[in-house]
Amino acid sequence: MIPIDIDPNLAVWGTLIISWHGFFSLLAVITALILVARWAPTKNIDPDDIYSIAAWGILGGIIGARIVHVIDNWSYYTNDPYQVIAIWKGGIGIWGAILGGFIGAAIYTKIKNKPVGIIADLTAPALLLAQTIGRLGDIVNGEHCAKATELFFGFIWTSPDSNAAFCSNPTGISVHPVIGYEILWNLSVLFIIWQLKNKISPPGMLFTIYLFLYAIGRFIITFFRDDKVWALGLQEAHFISLLVLLITSIILIMKFKFIPIKERNNMYTQEQNNIKKLSGTRAERRRKK
Repeated sequence: MIPIDIDPNLAVWGTLIISWHGFFSLLAVITALILVARWAPTKNIDPDDIYSIAAWGILGGIIGARIVHVIDNWSYYTNDPYQVIAIWKGGIGIWGAILGGFIGAAIYTKIKNKPVGIIADLTAPALLLAQTIGRLGDIVNGEHCAKATELFFGFIWTSPDSNAAFCSNPTGISVHPVIGYEILWNLSVLFIIWQLKNKISPPGMLFTIYLFLYAIGRFIITFFRDDKVWALGLQEAHFISLLVLLITSIILIMKFKFIPIKERNNMYTQEQNNIKKLSGTRAERRRKK
């Protein structure tokens, strides 16, 4: 078994508490933002536009993550509606963060007349890395209840302050490392879509494949989680995954295609020219200032 005896709180100053979950979540967002801004010039997109789009994506992600969590715990929140907005007390859903973040960013991108598909494709690998980083905080905090296991790689949380204490299989009980499963799946999907980068079209297909593959993994992994069952033995994440799989499958069947090698070479040359062009434009702006 793998014991985890780390205090979920990284730092405490009076009433201000910084958890490992919050720290890794912030690190994940910053990492994704830096990467997408760094890659943006290859597609002739100004990094400053990425920062503006990210603000709306983060807002949409927070709202979406909260909505998914509240729906999954509807009976609790109907008894105390004020708690719906008390997001600082915890309670988010990763599917809501992904889909809400996409919707928020896509709406703003469309309003500003920027290429939604291209920017989404730039974001896909960064999101997978961000999700992986964020999940490290979940491991420390004992997030996400899981089913008991006797496998040698089961997690055991021993800290009395761990969130695992609120699960049906509480601290001291070995459970499936569902967070670890998802980290491994995220990294596997990251490897796949990185290999497909600049090899498929039209724009938006890389992000669609990311959603498709993540949904497959999340659907399977959720069977090892111990969340509320909605119907047919399935949890909320199961149904969201199935919906995402249905939509992305239709999109991929209708639109997905590989880019010929000659065209890929031309794209690479164009990307290098875009970088030089944008760098020159930004340098000129600085001189004028």
